[in-house]
Amino acid sequence: MVGRAERSKDIAQEMVQSAASRVGNITAIITTAVVDVAREVGELITDGFEMRDAARKAEQAQQSQDEDSGIR
Repeated sequence: MVGRAERSKDIAQEMVQSAASRVGNITAIITTAVVDVAREVGELITDGFEMRDAARKAEQAQQSQDEDSGIR
């Protein structure tokens, strides 16, 4: 027969193990979310750089076209 102290120890052990498992799961969820947010922010910044470069190229093309047609 299991004594009261051993039952209490077993319950405490189960609670600690369960809590640790839950904390680990929550940590994994948060870590994944941070990675996903960082990826999206990086892609947004990359899009901004690409748009800026496209705008510069368009401006240069327009200036070249204006010079070719004698417009200043």
